[in-house]
Amino acid sequence: MAYRTLTSFLLVCVSYSLCQGQIDPPETDWDKLATDSLNKALKQTYNTNLAKNIILFIGDGMGVSTVTAARIYKGQKQGHPGEETILKFEEFPHVALSKTYGNDRQVPDSAQTATALMSGYKTNFYIVGFNDKVTEGNCSAETEENKLKSILHHFNDAGRSTGVVTTARLTHATPASSYANSANRDWEYDAILRETNVAGDCKDIAYQLVYDNSYIQVAMGGGRTRFLPNTTTDTEDGSKGKRTDGLNLVSEWQKKQNEKGRRNQYVTNKLEFERIDPATTDSVLGLFESSHMQYEVDRNKANDGEPSLEEMTEKAIKILKKNTKGFFLLVEGGRIDHGHHDNTAKRALEEVLTFENAVRKAIKLTNQEETLIIVTADHSHVFSIGGYPYRGNDILASDNYVQQSAVPVASESHGGEDVPIFAMGPMSHLIHGVQEQHYVGHVMQFAACVGKYSNNCDRKVTNPHSASSANEIQFSFLRMIIYGILGVIHSMCLF
Repeated sequence: MAYRTLTSFLLVCVSYSLCQGQIDPPETDWDKLATDSLNKALKQTYNTNLAKNIILFIGDGMGVSTVTAARIYKGQKQGHPGEETILKFEEFPHVALSKTYGNDRQVPDSAQTATALMSGYKTNFYIVGFNDKVTEGNCSAETEENKLKSILHHFNDAGRSTGVVTTARLTHATPASSYANSANRDWEYDAILRETNVAGDCKDIAYQLVYDNSYIQVAMGGGRTRFLPNTTTDTEDGSKGKRTDGLNLVSEWQKKQNEKGRRNQYVTNKLEFERIDPATTDSVLGLFESSHMQYEVDRNKANDGEPSLEEMTEKAIKILKKNTKGFFLLVEGGRIDHGHHDNTAKRALEEVLTFENAVRKAIKLTNQEETLIIVTADHSHVFSIGGYPYRGNDILASDNYVQQSAVPVASESHGGEDVPIFAMGPMSHLIHGVQEQHYVGHVMQFAACVGKYSNNCDRKVTNPHSASSANEIQFSFLRMIIYGILGVIHSMCLF
């Protein structure tokens, strides 16, 4: 067994010693840098439009230290010291901190945190889409009254399109929390319930995606084996399907899409993916690996390989935006987390950069006046930078370096600190301060006028780019005061 570290350090320099020689920092006008930022902040106005579309980006395990290291890594790849670099989502006008603890855990797992984000409700460890009355593995507690509705369900109820894109398995904890309800995140396929002697009639997550959530128009990621019977052999890596119920869920998905009259495609590699024409395609199921998709640094970019997260995001948006009522899209950078669990910094940071590319593509393809984009993490990792290195110190030192292990464990663990939330678009100013993680779920529902806030849609629509928007609010308030005073004077004259 390969041992990893309980507390992971990307860069450690003992005491005041230096990891490498000092470089000459670039000339910087620090006063101008701050003044420009201040002037930009003073000109900021609020976009109070209804959100026609919402795109939620979740960098799995992308805590503050990971964001910092990724920006340095990006800058150094471009030949700069790195610390001054800005990631695209760091340019968003509204930023907050998210408290990620779960109902029962100080340091959470991805199932309970993703459920908080998707449903606006904190729950227990390992729980997908159920409230805190359900505990891990308790099939009998999977009742209708304990079910939570996710933002995807709310958008579907409103007649809007939905999609899920991930570099992890489609049935993994984070994507599963957008559509499934399960007392155990590991119940990704039917055989695992039998193997662990689960009593009751609980349905596995892959089954739920196909049979209970066929309204989802775009679903792309890894995890083919969870959808195929154990009588099939994967043509790519020779692995067997994992289902023992005889169901071929890919075929079942195609049947259900046909019944809905949708022009659908099932794809398994980059060539098939590239042949998808969004203009003539209504729904897509993409399963590009038997398990998780490849790390970006290892990704096969040939025809028999797989698309990048950016490419999947672009294809999804182009399909979903055909719905004039709007859409919701979840995009997960799932392998940031896996790179950290393996203590391989380069893989984790490269995953952040491909995640950033997906964010940049989404901004380009959507209208900021009608599309709310939120970038956040489900949790952090015990990953830090320390030791007083000089500015410009190589953030990686070695491509294949595995961070040292102070305590031998099978896998590095999650971190319990707050994670950032970045937001732009309609109602993005509601992302502010330090918030409970499930607050994000409420902001999304409110911004789009769905779910709990579906009857709260009578709002003034303002131009978010107009400098007069903030003044209009002030003048309206002033008019109310003046009218109130005049009303009092009028009443006094009557008497």
